[in-house]
Amino acid sequence: MNAGKLIVLSAPSGSGKTTLVQYLLKQDLALGFSISATSRPMRGAEIEGVDYYFLSTEQFENKINEQAFLEYEQVYRGVYYGTLNSEITRLWEQEQHILFDIDVQGGLTIKEKFPDQTLALFIQPPSVEELEARLRKRATDDEVKIQERLHKAQTELEYATQFDQIIINDDLETAKKEIVQCVKHFIES
Repeated sequence: MNAGKLIVLSAPSGSGKTTLVQYLLKQDLALGFSISATSRPMRGAEIEGVDYYFLSTEQFENKINEQAFLEYEQVYRGVYYGTLNSEITRLWEQEQHILFDIDVQGGLTIKEKFPDQTLALFIQPPSVEELEARLRKRATDDEVKIQERLHKAQTELEYATQFDQIIINDDLETAKKEIVQCVKHFIES
């Protein structure tokens, strides 16, 4: 498989996207996870080359200049995230379709570059109030970061209609079934 399918999951922080990505990876769908690169520091138990490729800001910007990214964004001031072209090659050489857990802008960029090969799914919270409650419940961010995430979410929600499908994650089990059905159908088509 030198050019498998691309499955993009994008959503505001706290929508349940990562939970759905982890669920999809456990299904029998020949999916490989695209490990993103970031210039932010490693957090907690994160592992280099498993959770992210951690680069300094200078290294990240050098790779931008080398055109080493399929897509990249400065998601927060001074913090870059992106998909290295080498990730696509790595996963296609393993004969896998590629699953992305990425920012809304990055997801739309991939869809634009590979329109026929990409299924772009937007994971939407039932409401902004529920999103805020989820962010507070996970207790990983201070108030400033929560407000930053909520502000960014408002912008991201405006892009939802540009995705192939919106999956509203108000009930996790329903969202899991819906996403597996969408991905399976797309891969088999």
